[in-house]
Amino acid sequence: MTALITRDELKAAIEAGAVTVVDTLGGAYYAQQHIPGAVELAPSEVDAHAATRLPDRDAAIVTYCSNPACGNSGQVADRLTALGYGNVRKYREGIQDWVEAGLPVVSASPAA
Repeated sequence: MTALITRDELKAAIEAGAVTVVDTLGGAYYAQQHIPGAVELAPSEVDAHAATRLPDRDAAIVTYCSNPACGNSGQVADRLTALGYGNVRKYREGIQDWVEAGLPVVSASPAA
């Protein structure tokens, strides 16, 4: 089972530049809102895109999805671990918790 990270730990790691954050929702959900700096990597994309989007297998990586009911973050974390990534954790509470805490997100601008 993938180790967990709290919101406060994640926030501190992001501020320190010590983590790569992975949004596992992808597509329209990623475009709608994601944690600043997050890399998009949905479960169906891991095998094809992990090596290019996450080239450092020793880097600290944190996966997240929408909330604790969403299984994407665990699926991606497990697959990354199986592919040889050695420092993967999961932010189980996800983007919903991040937003409710008033923390910043990136949203795509509507087309003009």
